[in-house]
Amino acid sequence: MSYNRVVLKFGGSSVATVERIRNVAGRIKGDYVDKGYEVAVVVSAMGKTTDNLIELARKTSSVSDGREIDQLLVTGEQQSVALLALALKDLGLKAKSFNGSQAGFIAYGHHTEGRITDVNPKRVEEWLSEGGVAVVTGFQGINELGDFMTLGRGGSDLSAVALAVALDGEFCHIYTDVDGIYTADPKIASGAIKLSSVSYEECIEMAALGAKVLQARSVEFASLYKMPIYVSSSIVDGEGTWVREEGIKEGLVIKAVVHDKNVAKIAVLGVPDVPGIAAGLFSRLAERGVGVEMIIQSVMRGDVNDIAFLVKETLLGDAIEVCSEYAREIDAQGVTYDSEVGRVSIIGVGLSVHPDIPAQMFSVLSREGINIDMISSTSNSITCVISSTSVDKAVSSLHKHFMEGEV
Repeated sequence: MSYNRVVLKFGGSSVATVERIRNVAGRIKGDYVDKGYEVAVVVSAMGKTTDNLIELARKTSSVSDGREIDQLLVTGEQQSVALLALALKDLGLKAKSFNGSQAGFIAYGHHTEGRITDVNPKRVEEWLSEGGVAVVTGFQGINELGDFMTLGRGGSDLSAVALAVALDGEFCHIYTDVDGIYTADPKIASGAIKLSSVSYEECIEMAALGAKVLQARSVEFASLYKMPIYVSSSIVDGEGTWVREEGIKEGLVIKAVVHDKNVAKIAVLGVPDVPGIAAGLFSRLAERGVGVEMIIQSVMRGDVNDIAFLVKETLLGDAIEVCSEYAREIDAQGVTYDSEVGRVSIIGVGLSVHPDIPAQMFSVLSREGINIDMISSTSNSITCVISSTSVDKAVSSLHKHFMEGEV
């Protein structure tokens, strides 16, 4: 591990304007370059550029073509890295920008949801050894055909962690528009507090279940290669949150209450109870690039049962189309969906060995008059699907009960 080499990452809000780009350049210089670090920087597209490009494509054509969308989206990051490199030069630093191909990111899979298969940052490493600051596009790589592929929402976090691993960096510092990871969304739970550190396991659960600070895949990657992540604000000074391997200890520590309103529920009703039916359904969804979560199969009634699951709200249309077509093929009774749902989760290592915790969670929700639609659990989390209009109340009440000691 190189103890004088770091990878920094700045999100879209951190580079949304010329003034913020200049501020980022100043931070890079003052926080790291002036202290003798070799620095590689991963940057997202400016502000809402990615969303604007997606909307531009929709207005231009009704054709859904992932390859062309990716060729369009990568231009956002290429704009921001060039501007940041110029801002760094303005401060007297050696700086050079690199796109995903130049930085050695190889990806595979579906366009717009690519996965990293290798990172060979030879040109970046050479530039760092010459004393330069490398500014690298996040969110992108190239596939075996040489075509650009984007890495899904939040993919710049993944790019930064993967680059830190490939460069054998000391840690990955992710600058964002919040000053760390909290026990709940401070806008909803007034008593939320900033965590000084959180384990990889806990952070993966938090990110996967709705916390917006880090992309879940980036934390999984960091956990696999034991790469520490530090999260702090790019706008204000102050201590942030470390995500890293933590010592093993006995006892229950609930770390956070997280929520997600950007999900939808789908149920395929009256599915024939024969081997291979579920495999066929989820294979079709995977081929369409639709990821699913919280799969629940009901108790068999007669020779049929129901299969329900969650999808990202943005993928609901694709999921309904796939499920409806498959339901007709297997002579299922039909497909229903609900886009007015959300989920709320409590996170903590060791939840599964504390049988009183689910009862407490359900009692809190019951006391608030909140009906539970679906329930799932892992060793580190318990999640309830509820009405989207009840999510804020649920988060606030659960945080008061578990984190603030209110009974």
